[in-house]
Amino acid sequence: MKAIRLTAPGLVERNPLTADDVPVPEPGERELLIRIHACGVCHTDLHIVEGDLQPRRSPLIPGHQIVGIVERVGKSADKHKVGTRVGVPWLYRTCGKCEFCKRGEENLCDEGMFTGYDVDGGFAEYIVAPADFAYRIPEQFSNEDAAPLLCAGIIGFRALRLSDVKPGGRLGLYGFGASAHITIQVARHWGCEVYVFSRSNHHRKHAEELGAVWTGPSDAIAPKPLDSVISFAPVGELVPNALRALRKGGTLALAAVTMTPIPSFAYPLVYHERTIRSVANSTRQDAIDFLALAAQIPVRTETEVLPLEEANRALQLLKEGKIRGAAVLRVSH
Repeated sequence: MKAIRLTAPGLVERNPLTADDVPVPEPGERELLIRIHACGVCHTDLHIVEGDLQPRRSPLIPGHQIVGIVERVGKSADKHKVGTRVGVPWLYRTCGKCEFCKRGEENLCDEGMFTGYDVDGGFAEYIVAPADFAYRIPEQFSNEDAAPLLCAGIIGFRALRLSDVKPGGRLGLYGFGASAHITIQVARHWGCEVYVFSRSNHHRKHAEELGAVWTGPSDAIAPKPLDSVISFAPVGELVPNALRALRKGGTLALAAVTMTPIPSFAYPLVYHERTIRSVANSTRQDAIDFLALAAQIPVRTETEVLPLEEANRALQLLKEGKIRGAAVLRVSH
């Protein structure tokens, strides 16, 4: 099968991903063999390819926003039938036995494995995935439009929950890429006022088109105190800015998988019971709940689609901030 692999991390400008022909994987007893139609391109892929997150295997096939059709099933994998369209997200497998799994916090599993990081991902024609960690895709979404839902959407949804925003509340978003352009649609569905901070005029205009009541640069002062803030940007310097935007008792959720150092700041920024919390991965319930809600709203993803062979180019555009909405690789029709 065709696959795009990473052998050694490097700057995406140097085209570190290479096209290879590799064997089609064999599904295990509780696994599915999925023929991939589309795979979203995420900032986490960029961090892995460039080495901000050190890959856990080499060579590695990146990609963790996967949409495809079940082609074969293991003998004990009865959750999905051959021919079913499914999605495979970042969370690939958990142990089900550690204290976190037993508490319903499987996103923190001690032995958790992640797609396109611990195991080969979706920049390829096929993937093998555990049947219990694959999800049916609502019919109204095309393959390309569904792909960003599987990380950008799920993580944004979890970040909304962890930000403690209430229906009708005032929500701030720092950074406006793939995840934020989905998150704002859920927040608007809940009746929230959304304030967007971005260095990009292009992205701020996009936010306004999607219903933001105010937009400004990342160092701007919000016109009103915000109940909750989510920072999608991997930039630690934005944390003090976000705290200044919060009302007393507000919550800042950090949704980036990695981040530059957070500078020191004066204690009054967190006094009055302001909360800072990170968003780490997601659970299966997050995926189930979000996909159902996305179909109900319905969420409309905006995608820029490139062929699989242009994976390096997709990551370059992502790094340059030139993607409106989400980048998606088309693997097959």
